[in-house]
Amino acid sequence: MTQPQPRRWRKSSYTGNDNCVEVANTLDRLRDSKQRSGPELLIATPRLRSFLNAVRAGRFEG
Repeated sequence: MTQPQPRRWRKSSYTGNDNCVEVANTLDRLRDSKQRSGPELLIATPRLRSFLNAVRAGRFEG
């Protein structure tokens, strides 16, 4: 049986500290960068992809 690959996490390059959300390389999980060993939010990949595209398009800038 094959071992699952460990998740790699990334956050925005605009973040200057650990006060943001990180996205897993599997594009189905989010977590708080301040609580890396804490809970992960599981989101359906298409929905997370749509959210990330909206962020990139600036839809949440205010």
